[in-house]
Order: sequence, then C-alpha cells, then structure tokens
Amino acid sequence: PMASVTNRTLLDLGRLTANLVTYPEGHSVYRHNDPMGGGRYYKLNLILKAPRAGGVFETEKVIFNLFDRVILFRPDLYQHSVSKIEKGKRVLLSIALHTP
Repeated sequence: PMASVTNRTLLDLGRLTANLVTYPEGHSVYRHNDPMGGGRYYKLNLILKAPRAGGVFETEKVIFNLFDRVILFRPDLYQHSVSKIEKGKRVLLSIALHTP
C-alpha cells in the first residue's frame, strides 16, 4: 500500500489557501488537472525538501520555475504530475489562489 500524503492547512481565506504537503517515499501523483468551474486558478509550489531520488514535478506549462524549487503554474489549465519518489520525501509549501 502507498504511504499517505500529509496535507496541513496553514491558511484558508477562501480564495487564497496555503498548505504544507508532505509526500512520502514511494508516492507519486498521476497526471491530472484541477478543474475549478470558472475563474483562474494559480498555484505556487515552494519545494522545502526535495527527495534524494525521484519525485520530479512535471507540467505542460509553467508561468515560472526557479531552480525546480519555486514553481508557479495554472493547475486548472495544464496537466501536472509527480514521478514516484524513490528515496526520501518531498515537502512543499503550496499556495493557491482562485480568482473569479
């Protein structure tokens, strides 16, 4: 069985949320997008701890990507995924903004 993801909400202001997400070794995220039913959805992921092997984030298009550690993208428009984490864990601060 795959180890579970820990998702801790740090801030929830409705349209603006911040979560601390920990992906354990062995975990992966299948290719998907996040339909929001209108408006624009932005996600800023700050990788606080990268796994020693695997756990590579991929998306069709980014707004910007700084050193594969700070990534801004539109999860509503573009497919995204994370490859299987082979060694270690992946910890990120994920800040999401949904505009009308």
